[in-house]
Formats: sequence, C-alpha cells, structure tokens
Amino acid sequence: MSDAQIIDNRPLWKKVLNKKMLIIFVLGFASGLPLVLVGATLKQWLAQDKIDIKTIGFFSWVGLAYSFKYLWSPLLDRYFSEKIGRRKTWMLLSQWGLVAGICMMGAQNPVNNLVTLAGWAVFVAFMSATQDIAIDAYRREFLTNEEIGLGSSMGIYGYRIAMMVAGGVAVSFVADSEVLGNRISWNQLYFIMAGLMALCSLATFFVPEPERDIAPRTILEAVIEPFIEFFKRPGAWAIILFVFCYKLGDQIALSLLTPFYKDMGYLNAEIGVITKTFGLFSSLAGLFVGGLAIFKFGIRKCLWAFGILQGISTASFALVVYTGPQIWSLATTVLFEDFATGMGTAALTAYIATSTSRKFTATQLALLTSVATLGRTVFSGFSGVLQNTVGWASFFYIGGLLSLPGLALLYWLDKKQPQVDKARLIPKN
Repeated sequence: MSDAQIIDNRPLWKKVLNKKMLIIFVLGFASGLPLVLVGATLKQWLAQDKIDIKTIGFFSWVGLAYSFKYLWSPLLDRYFSEKIGRRKTWMLLSQWGLVAGICMMGAQNPVNNLVTLAGWAVFVAFMSATQDIAIDAYRREFLTNEEIGLGSSMGIYGYRIAMMVAGGVAVSFVADSEVLGNRISWNQLYFIMAGLMALCSLATFFVPEPERDIAPRTILEAVIEPFIEFFKRPGAWAIILFVFCYKLGDQIALSLLTPFYKDMGYLNAEIGVITKTFGLFSSLAGLFVGGLAIFKFGIRKCLWAFGILQGISTASFALVVYTGPQIWSLATTVLFEDFATGMGTAALTAYIATSTSRKFTATQLALLTSVATLGRTVFSGFSGVLQNTVGWASFFYIGGLLSLPGLALLYWLDKKQPQVDKARLIPKN
C-alpha cells in the first residue's frame, strides 16, 4: 500500500507531538540558523556600520547558492558513507563547514574587510544550501505522504525559531554603538551562533537514517533521470514558474526590512523584540493555522487564500512610512505580515514536497526549492536600487503587486493541469 493510501486516524495532537516531528523540528532549526546570519542579521550589521543601502542590497547575492543548489544536488544522491547514511553524511559535513564559516564571519570588520566578509558569507551560504538539500531530502524520505503537510509546518517552526534566535533575541543584545557596556558586539554574536550550530551537528549525529531507494549507480544517472522524470509531467514548466512567482514580491520587498527599520529610526532592542520575537509568535500562529487549514481544505485552496494575504501584508509596510517610528504601527504590520507569510510558506513547502518523486528526492527538491529562492537571492539584489528610485512606500506597494503573477499561474494550473488527488495534491509514485 502506498503512503497516499494510508489513513492516519490519530488525534491531531498525537500527529504533531511525536519523535518524528521533533526530529523534523530540530533539523528545521539547523536549516534556519545560517540563513538569517547571511541575510537579515548580516544586513543589520552592515546598516549599523553605515554601509550604503545599494551595497547592502547587493549583499543579497551572497546567498546565490540557495538558488543554484540543484547543480550539485546529484552528488548528494550518488556519493555518501554507507556507515553514516546517505542523508546524514551530508548533513554532518555541511554543518561542520557552517561552524567554521560562521566563526570566520565573526572575525571580520565590515568597514575594513567588507570583501572578505562577503567571501565568507558566500561560503556559509554554500554550506547552508548543501545542508538544505540533505535536510529536505531527509524530511521527504522520513515522512509518509500523509505526514508531509504537518511535517512541513514543524520544519518551518524550527526554522522560524532559529531565525528568532539569530535574528531577534541575539540581535537585541548587540550594542547600538561601539561602546558595548553590558551588551555584545556583532563579532561575538557570530561566535555564539557558531557554537549553537555545533550543537545542531551533535543532535544530527543521533537522528536515524531514513529508508531509501537504491542509490544511482553512476553520476550520469543521478543527474539525468530526476530531470527527465519531472519534465515529462504535464505542466512541468508551469509548476516551475509558479514556485518562482508565488513568493517573489514577498521576497523582494522584505529583503530590506532590517535597513528599513533602522532608516525609520528604530533601535536594535525594538527591532529584536517587536519584529523578531513578537513576529515569531505571529509567524508560528500562521504556520499552525496554515497547517490546520491545509489538513482540512487541501493545498490548492490554501495557496489561493494565503497568496492573497501575502500580497496585502507586504504592501501594509507602507503604514510604517506614513506613521513614522511608532511602536504600534510597526507591531501591527509585523504581526500581520508574519502571520500571512507563515501560512504561505507552509502551503508552498507542502506543495513542493508533494510535487516530487520519492525516487529522486534530493535533486527534484533542490530544483524546486532553488527556483523558490530566486526572488530572495537573485532579484532582491536589485532591491536597494529599486528602493532608492521609488522610496519606501512605493517599494512595498510594488512588492504587494508582485504577488499577482503567482496567483495567475495558480489559476492556470487549476484549469489546465491534470488533477491527481486534488484535495491533497499528492502524486502517486
């Protein structure tokens, strides 16, 4: 009997609170920690050190590895240690590389060593993308099709909490000037995060290796067969375009949030507490509601509802521009945006996972998740230029409007793509 045919009648709380979901949560945490260290936290460090907004925007390109990880993902299917396991081999190797790379980022000074800092950020992003390939494949192979929706939410829970830790809680302890007092420096923050990454690698050592299909016999087989299988499907290119467009506006507009907060006059402590800590709880609430909605209504309907909310929430940041540095406007906007984004992320992650074949997990997931990050890693590099041209309010309005192409593609897929188990969108492998 296939996974799609297995009906799990356990209460919802038992589906969430079990060992498998705890493992997915921990791996999600490991995945989210380095991402924010080469993203929002790094940009806030640069903004505080008076690096100009265009340069900060270009720093989005240090994460290009996230959008091209499909290029080396076949290596993770083909080469591994039999004693350690196919997925654990690469999770551990990438995590050890992350510990070293984050330490080296912490040893730099943006004012004097900006290029060197960028180089180590590129290395950390590469190791992080490699870790994501292994973790995404692990999650797909470790969970049944019935568990994918809730498992995706649990993984994002861990991911979001890691973002709170590295981008909210820790940042709130960083001094706003060179005078530290009882606070820490940006360099010390990165050293602490490297230690936390080391703990993640220790936890990874003890997780079980999932059962797997026969590994590709040659690297040529590992490279070619996953793409042939995927692109033979009806509407394959439309799926690729939809995955790219669904969060494009959200990714571009939100790529400059931390410089935006500083430009509006908010302090590090306010940014940390309101936008990261309170925002985290809103995001977790969105993930929880999104997971329940997916379970009840299916992925397709949720993609529609959550996509519309994402567009509105992105545009709502203009409220902060019009009200000035008011705590209430920042809190209202952040809570709304994180709630909507949490739901949208849960739906898109579940869509991507269930659109892959278990036989070619790593490469197909790497392909789709790479496409999904193009807005954040490639196009957001021009976000500083766009903002400098149109101003903050119009910048967020444009981000909201960019949600429309994704919704248009979803409409086309609903009309044209053959529906297999439409309620859950689970392909029968």
